[in-house]
Amino acid sequence: MASRLNNLATFHQKLAKADRILAICGAGLSAASGLPTFRGAGGLWRNYEATDLATSEAFASDPSLIWLFYAYRRHMALQALPNAGHHALAALAKKNPNFLCLTQNVDNLSSRAGHQQQQLRTLHGSLFTLQCSSYPSRCTYIDKNNTLDPLCPALAPASVNPPNDPPTPSQPTKTIPLLDPSTPLPPIHPSHLPHCPQCKENLLRPGVVWFGESLNPTMLAEIDAWIEQGGPIDIVLVIGTSSVVYPAAGYAEKARTKGRTSVVTVNMEVEEDDVEEPRMMWGKRRRAEEDLVFQGGAEEWLPRMLEPVIGVAGDDGRY
Repeated sequence: MASRLNNLATFHQKLAKADRILAICGAGLSAASGLPTFRGAGGLWRNYEATDLATSEAFASDPSLIWLFYAYRRHMALQALPNAGHHALAALAKKNPNFLCLTQNVDNLSSRAGHQQQQLRTLHGSLFTLQCSSYPSRCTYIDKNNTLDPLCPALAPASVNPPNDPPTPSQPTKTIPLLDPSTPLPPIHPSHLPHCPQCKENLLRPGVVWFGESLNPTMLAEIDAWIEQGGPIDIVLVIGTSSVVYPAAGYAEKARTKGRTSVVTVNMEVEEDDVEEPRMMWGKRRRAEEDLVFQGGAEEWLPRMLEPVIGVAGDDGRY
């Protein structure tokens, strides 16, 4: 059996015959743009576990802390640039109308790369969507594509870069003083945080899906319909994700047609037995013979993998 690892020739053979393609993207897609994954080693923000900050309970307990964290993430995403992986997927969307991309990322880099919105589903929302903290039960206010930075004067410390060490696209916030845990956080009274202009009572919150919250049911129904009603899916790309958060973790197996679908993983972290030995996949299914694994960054592999369809990028990185 040909190697499953980094087998570009075999992937290109599959791609040549592929019609329907599904991509499931995680934080690893944006890593080359300088955005941390917040999972595994280094997944801390000022000695806080980032996952502990992404809850409605944390927001209710300390909205100033949570807003500083998200203001920092907004600033970081605005300073970053889409990388070659984002551009390759955006180009695939333009070339193949039967391609759908599901992203767990909230950084808007896929959209900024020109990925067509009808072929992109942002599972976990966006840093640049604001909504009333009582949305939608008591107030329906929502503001999309808000790119103000800082969002309000009280959150300006999250957007400060020392003048002698400016950010770069690969390290967009490498020197923000706010990141130093020894630097005290500025005291912010809740009255100085963003408030809902519609109900004028509640704080605004980031329009992202926090742990313990449900994903948009309409969006989930659309994804299920696409998977189930369009015929067999030929290739599932699992890009830069540890596949531990559901429902994203289950889509590869939901989309699989036995003997037809190749699940192709692109990830920096690949274990040897994940490549050559059949194993339990996400705790319930074995890796199939037709599956492939590419070890490395999405920015490295996706342009090469998709080149027969999307061509070669220009000097500006676009197709």
